Amino acid sequence: MMEFDRAEHDNDRVEKTGENGINTETPAPDTEAHRESCEDREEPQKSWSLERNWGFTLEELFKLALKFFKEMNGKAFNPTYEENLRLVALHKQITIGPYDPKACSEIGFFDVLGSDRRKEWLRLGSMAKEDAMEDFVKLLNSCCSLFAPYVTSHKIEKEEQEMRRREEEERLRLEREEQERRRLEEEARHREEEERRLKEEEQRGKEEAERLQIERQKQHIMAVLNAQTTVQFQQYAKQQYPDSPDQQQLLIRQLQEQHYQQYIHQALRLQQMALQKQQDSNVTQTPEALSAPVSDEAALTCNPNSQSNSLENQEQQTDSKTFQLCVEGKTGEVPIIAPSMWTRPQIKEFKEKVVQDQDSVITVNQGEVLTVRVPTHQDGSQLFWEFATDHYDIGFGLFFEWKDLTKPASTETTETKEGTEQVKGEEQAGQGRCPLVHEVVPVSRRDSHEEVYAGSHQYPGQGVHLLKFDNSYSLWRPKVVYYRVYYTR
Repeated sequence: MMEFDRAEHDNDRVEKTGENGINTETPAPDTEAHRESCEDREEPQKSWSLERNWGFTLEELFKLALKFFKEMNGKAFNPTYEENLRLVALHKQITIGPYDPKACSEIGFFDVLGSDRRKEWLRLGSMAKEDAMEDFVKLLNSCCSLFAPYVTSHKIEKEEQEMRRREEEERLRLEREEQERRRLEEEARHREEEERRLKEEEQRGKEEAERLQIERQKQHIMAVLNAQTTVQFQQYAKQQYPDSPDQQQLLIRQLQEQHYQQYIHQALRLQQMALQKQQDSNVTQTPEALSAPVSDEAALTCNPNSQSNSLENQEQQTDSKTFQLCVEGKTGEVPIIAPSMWTRPQIKEFKEKVVQDQDSVITVNQGEVLTVRVPTHQDGSQLFWEFATDHYDIGFGLFFEWKDLTKPASTETTETKEGTEQVKGEEQAGQGRCPLVHEVVPVSRRDSHEEVYAGSHQYPGQGVHLLKFDNSYSLWRPKVVYYRVYYTR
């Protein structure tokens, strides 16, 4: 503040350079003249009010005015002596308060400027600080026309700063919102991944449990099936690889797996037949028949649990697979054990071995069905067969002709290889009846040009096995068949 007073005191005594370059000193005017001049200048400012939109508070506006006065006094504007005294007095009134002679030091007799300032300060009396600020701004605005643009520029700068501040706040707000959104999305994604992982683990657990259950049931079924076919498969393996135990064991395992698959396939086929039979019977049955119990055959299901239960029940019987037949003229069961069938890839070696026996190579002409009749042997218990073809597939089926069971004669005729059996059948047909023939393996096309098809079937009784090679679907190509049949004890 003392520096501000000294600057103003020096400014009153500074030598001013006129247009003619002569330095003159501004004399201190008379006190009365100073007062009148100030009153005359203040009178037109009554209409001027700080209600004008300066964009600053009173304190901020005073600080801008004081800064402008210190920087621009004597440069951008030159206030009069009276205006300078008034401005300095108002500044003292704002910063120090009303004039107090006790608190102020004495001034010299020749210090006219200091005395005038004291008088002007004293004239303000007990003016409030806010009123003094308002008068300071009003007086400075009236003294210098550059003050209003100065305030306006600072106002624009303040607005720009405010706008940048709001933009920065808005940017930060958006960033926070974006971070919060990403955080929520990340949490939601983690929750979804965790839920999906738990579901996948649960699903894998269920699938593993089902797999283990199916595997256990498969092992149980295979154990029962293997107990029935072990001797047969061992005999067959010894014939195929007499000097290689390892090859025998490998072949036995392959045969056991194929036997299991055939068993499952046969079980499904039986189930379909039973369901179809039940549906057919439901169409024609009477209301009383609706309450009849379902047969054991119709209760067979295709899922592993039912297969296992069915197999356990069948273990207590004489055979694991039986077909229920109703023979004309009598009632009862005719046990027909399902055959075991498999394939092996050694087709070239098989043909080379079979071709040495000319009777084991036959030709089935186009549109023809050839039947090979193999009677049961009194010393045998099981029939084995193997066959392959050149270049093309052929149909194959297995039937069993009973020796002691007959049915009414039909007009059907078949081409056979065993003339004696055919004659016997003709004699029976002449008597009005013919032997009962049961289908063991339905005729279907086999890719015997790619693999050797083999199988075995336990004798159901005395009769003749009929191996049918069907080429009736071919209109142009005959088929060459390499086959071999034998029995085991």
